[in-house]
Amino acid sequence: MKAWRVHTLGEPRQAMRHEEVPEPEPGPGQLLVRVKAADVNFPDALLCRGEYQVRPEPPFTPGIELCGEVVARGEDVGDAPAEGSRVIGTPALPAGAFAESVLMDASAAFPAPEGLDDAEAAALHISYQTGWFALHRRARLQKGETLLVHAAAGGVGSAAVQLGRAAGARVIGVVGGAEKAEVARGLGCDAVVDRRSDDLAAAVKEATDGRGADVVFDPVGGDAYTRSTKCIAFEGRIVVVGFASGAVPTPGLNHALVKNYTIMGLHWGLYARKDPASIGECHRELTRLADEGAVRPLVSRRVPMDEAAEAVQSVFDGVTTGRVVVLPQG
Repeated sequence: MKAWRVHTLGEPRQAMRHEEVPEPEPGPGQLLVRVKAADVNFPDALLCRGEYQVRPEPPFTPGIELCGEVVARGEDVGDAPAEGSRVIGTPALPAGAFAESVLMDASAAFPAPEGLDDAEAAALHISYQTGWFALHRRARLQKGETLLVHAAAGGVGSAAVQLGRAAGARVIGVVGGAEKAEVARGLGCDAVVDRRSDDLAAAVKEATDGRGADVVFDPVGGDAYTRSTKCIAFEGRIVVVGFASGAVPTPGLNHALVKNYTIMGLHWGLYARKDPASIGECHRELTRLADEGAVRPLVSRRVPMDEAAEAVQSVFDGVTTGRVVVLPQG
């Protein structure tokens, strides 16, 4: 079968090679899954560069999220999805999703929502679970509160916008550029701030009658975080989700004390180890929202497998909106 592999760490377009590799066989507790769609995530580029929290030894195949069809089951998989079932979830690294077939741990495979096509389903798991845990488990977002979402037209940000709307929050999206502003409006943002031309703090205070944002969803870090602290509400919560800007903030805790807000982190991957039942609970809630039409991944590009390296590079370079999904069958 064909798969993309990284032999030498580096930029995705140079590091990824499309090669023939043996088809894997499922071991105990595993499923063999034919890939129907593979979502492109920022961490895929970090894997190629050797900068992700998980660092498999080369050669390895990137791709941390997929939708696929179960074609074989190993032993001891319990009540895992049957052969022929459509599933979503994370593959068993170091053999990731940018391949024709992958192995998945049975515990990491979940039924794909019927209301989503393959590409949309492939983009549901990580971004929407991240958004759901950030907003509901960490920030405890309440109906009627104001949610500020950075990178609102991006993959994780667009998920947070939809989840905030579904929770009854008023959503302010922060974007970079007029094109992304239109995308954010289309997602349902009540207000949109263009960080390239607008004063974020002033715009947020104007939109909230001076109160500020109750919850900030920040996958960007750097200057985005700093600006958030200037428009956070009394008893507000800033959820640190990632550092797509490449700059890790160093907040002054005296400011958090004086302004009376909370800084909290969200490491979604820890829930699979510390509280695995919560992943399944979240999946059932996301499936309900997807089947009701309350959330639907914004898939902006669907590309054939032979363009996967460029797709990963484009997501890392920050020139995309929504999700980019690789389709093995083109």
